Amino acid sequence: MDNTEINPLEILYQDEYLVAINKPSGLLVHKSPIDKHETQFALQLIRDQIGKYVYPIHRLDKPTSGVLLFALSAEMAQTMSLLFRSSQVHKEYIAIVRGFTEDTSLIDYPLKQMLDTKEQKKQGITKEVQEAQTQFQRLATVELPFPVSRYPVARYSLIKLLPKTGRKHQLRRHMKHIFHPIVGDTKHGRGEHNKLFREKYECYRLLLHSNKISFIHPIGKEKLVIAASLDSTWMRLFRDFGWKKIVY
Repeated sequence: MDNTEINPLEILYQDEYLVAINKPSGLLVHKSPIDKHETQFALQLIRDQIGKYVYPIHRLDKPTSGVLLFALSAEMAQTMSLLFRSSQVHKEYIAIVRGFTEDTSLIDYPLKQMLDTKEQKKQGITKEVQEAQTQFQRLATVELPFPVSRYPVARYSLIKLLPKTGRKHQLRRHMKHIFHPIVGDTKHGRGEHNKLFREKYECYRLLLHSNKISFIHPIGKEKLVIAASLDSTWMRLFRDFGWKKIVY
């Protein structure tokens, strides 16, 4: 990723305990053995930008954009991690998916644990099946005059996703499970739909965005709602699909 695309990072919230940024799609949260060639990471960039050491609390997949929260001390990182694990942090995402979904539904489908590295496999770490739930709500639809696969037109839904658990690639895997994969997902999605969005809309990213998180601040005890705006690719699609007045 080019420096001009990601510097400076957009700071959504900052106090003496926490800092939240709007992570761009394509930026890793921190160094990972999966992407050894990458040289830029959100953790180091925001550390250098604010001049303070930061501690990761949760993660967003590399292609996912949106609210990413860091702690400014190890103690706060531990406290916030407990809030995440006990479902006291509420997360909202939006996505564009293949087909017309139901108006609303709860996906309750256990997911096998995904291992991060070959080293974990060598160590004999087992892939446990973990419970996983995702609530979703359809916000809008669009029908495009382009044939895809055996269909004469292409249909898509804009949805809001509310994960009840936090498994790796949960939203992407759950949407694949119900045959509504997220557009731009090269691992769990459908290539013909990704290709259509690249060729017709110059969209080269995963269309999954963490638009909001909310929780009770551990120190101030006030409710915090941190929201992240959409990037230019999203805004162009909203315009092209007539979704400008959608409240997400």
